[in-house]
Amino acid sequence: MMAGRGGSETDAAGGPARHLPVLLAEVVTHLAPEDGGVYVDGTFGAGGYTRAILAAADCRVIAIDRDPTAIAGGQAMVEASAGRLTLVHERFSELEEVAERLDLTGRIDGVVLDIGVSSMQIDEGERGFSFRRDGPLDMRMSKEGPSAADLVATLSETDLANLIYRFGEERHSRAVARAILAARQVEPITRTLQLADIVAKVVWAKPHEPHPATRTFQALRIAVNDELGELARALTAAERVLKPGGRLVVVTFHSLEDRIVKTFLANRAKANAGSRHLPLAVSAPTSFRLVARGAVEAGEAELAVNPRARSAKLRAGERTEAPAHAPGDLASLLPPTPDAKSRR
Repeated sequence: MMAGRGGSETDAAGGPARHLPVLLAEVVTHLAPEDGGVYVDGTFGAGGYTRAILAAADCRVIAIDRDPTAIAGGQAMVEASAGRLTLVHERFSELEEVAERLDLTGRIDGVVLDIGVSSMQIDEGERGFSFRRDGPLDMRMSKEGPSAADLVATLSETDLANLIYRFGEERHSRAVARAILAARQVEPITRTLQLADIVAKVVWAKPHEPHPATRTFQALRIAVNDELGELARALTAAERVLKPGGRLVVVTFHSLEDRIVKTFLANRAKANAGSRHLPLAVSAPTSFRLVARGAVEAGEAELAVNPRARSAKLRAGERTEAPAHAPGDLASLLPPTPDAKSRR
């Protein structure tokens, strides 16, 4: 599912932006920017959240994006910010390293992450994310490394089926994988609409349901960009760079992302009393306090003007004075490799 990392339709600071940022008011409310604070927008996109944070307080924003197109597009906003905005071309999982380079470790007042592919990436057919627009089967956010076409061309039927089931939650993953292998024996699969047509022949959807290729495209995109691994690493990095009282706000767009954020915050917000095998002295500290009880979702007013918000969920936590947990539990946050019996 696509994210909505856009800006307002007109904005003097950064020029026109093409998309509406999702849950904008809720993000600002839960982040609670203050004068003199330092905030990280880990998924800059078209700068929607960054604009709102800069407008809410006389603060500084460090905006990160792995997409060079987003960084280039944000230069006008940097020039208009009077030194309050710094753009960094990096993965948000490298948040701790970025903070160290800028001498901001332990001085960050808030981190906001808007997970997934941005609306502008979806809307540009040449980026290869959309099953509705023809373009090269790419899907690389950073424009580096293996593309979706590379995965489709090289993975075995079993590996493709596992990938599509694990990251797309597609019940017909084995049928999709078989169809892809049969098609690539005839000709290379290099275009988005070409793959969408292959999937649509084996996955049926009613007129009111999502496109048959939705889950397959989601799975490939997540795999190409290691999105879930990036998210898990970013959450633990945020835990290490936030100061006591600093806020972490995360907006997700599908259940796999939301499950990771929910599990992370729940684990950090409850004291681990240890077990009969572990002494109390080594129990994990409560490093976050939940700010939002449960997920915050878009209201009817926002959905009326921004349908892309329909699947968005916001979760937020506030950093305590306890030390960060050891980052050894990342694997437990990620979806398990599927059992072949659960796939069709």
